[in-house]
Amino acid sequence: MERPHQEVTAPTISPGTVAFASAIGTTIEWYDFFLYGVVTPLVLNKLFFPNFDAVVGTLLAYTTFFVGFISRPIGGIIFGHFGDRIGRKTVLILTLIIMGTATFLIGLLPTYSSIGIWAPILLLLLRVFQGIGIGGEWGGAVLMAVEHSPAGRRGFYGSWPQIGVPAGLLLSAGAVYVLSYLSDADFLAWGWRIAFLISAVLVVVGLYIRLKVMETPAFNRIQQEDKIVAVPVVDLFKTHGKNTLLGLGARYIEGVTFNTFGVFIIGYLTGALHLSRQTALAGVMISSAIMIVMLPIYGNLSDRYGRRRLYAFGALGIGVLTFPAFWLMQTQSPILVWIAIAIPFAFVYPAVYGPQAALFSELFDTRVRYTGTSFVYQFSGIFASGLTPIIATALLPLDDNKPWLICLYVLVVSIISALSVYAMMESNKRDMAVDNQAAKAA
Repeated sequence: MERPHQEVTAPTISPGTVAFASAIGTTIEWYDFFLYGVVTPLVLNKLFFPNFDAVVGTLLAYTTFFVGFISRPIGGIIFGHFGDRIGRKTVLILTLIIMGTATFLIGLLPTYSSIGIWAPILLLLLRVFQGIGIGGEWGGAVLMAVEHSPAGRRGFYGSWPQIGVPAGLLLSAGAVYVLSYLSDADFLAWGWRIAFLISAVLVVVGLYIRLKVMETPAFNRIQQEDKIVAVPVVDLFKTHGKNTLLGLGARYIEGVTFNTFGVFIIGYLTGALHLSRQTALAGVMISSAIMIVMLPIYGNLSDRYGRRRLYAFGALGIGVLTFPAFWLMQTQSPILVWIAIAIPFAFVYPAVYGPQAALFSELFDTRVRYTGTSFVYQFSGIFASGLTPIIATALLPLDDNKPWLICLYVLVVSIISALSVYAMMESNKRDMAVDNQAAKAA
């Protein structure tokens, strides 16, 4: 007698477990990426660009930092394509390996004094691979969390992979902070390398965790319904052009804020205000630790009150608060400097970054969602993130080393982002499995 057919179902996994796994994975990858930014004004400008004065050397080092942001859209398109074609999980494992290997090799690089011009060239090449790896990372990590989330909770669970950014910055700044207690000679000779080399251990941990996470239900559904498109990036621009443009504008303030208060500020405090490395790094670490708590709070609020309202509030708040923040830093009091960083960066910035994963994911249908979120986040990184330390460093001497032109730049950017979010449709209640563009066509 023939047995009745029984459908085999995949084992279920809780949204909280997926969100936590995404947070651990993004923490490791962002540690790798931000470590470069933290070390740039302290070490890389001296060891890889030593034949220039301090400002020019720092600008050149920040240029290699910027190159990582140029290569991120390349990684976003490549891995977004395969993420929408073969699935989120496989791509996330590959990006982690690429990122970790590049970071580990930076820790082994000979300096300019050893191999001359080849030192900055190799540094540049490895930074490109870092950018390619992180370019495919963010979109996949947030989609794993968002697409596994129940209705009405995407903002909360989507904020968990966002925790990887402040956690990665906290770890990278913390590693350099501890190593800064070495003598300057030892820190420059070998101490900074330790922070890059321990990336190998973190990657092993990340791979172990990611291998245990299942593919998302949304992707499995379009796979079963044979709705996978041949070239997702082409379909993206044909069907989601407006949302892509608005996403780029919304992302502007987020990238500028993070790279002003998380990257540029270290060089500014140690160079222009002559504070110690430990003081500058401690300010970033304190803000990062607070941010880890604030991100899921704002993510949850976006589920209750809508993403657009919260995002616009955060964007404009950052623009206004940047002025008193930099004014307070002029006191050179460590405690006041830490407060000045924390108010816009730890308490207001999460109102933008917490809901961002769900906001961007909801802009796109499943068949192009990995490509769309990756393109918006990574392409905007060129002007929003990568250029920010360069622009800020260039603006500073134009105002006699005063920060007010930098503050004005942040304010203008905040207005652009708020207007971009205002032009979006509220989407916190949309059904992620529904193809909105197909429904409109019908």
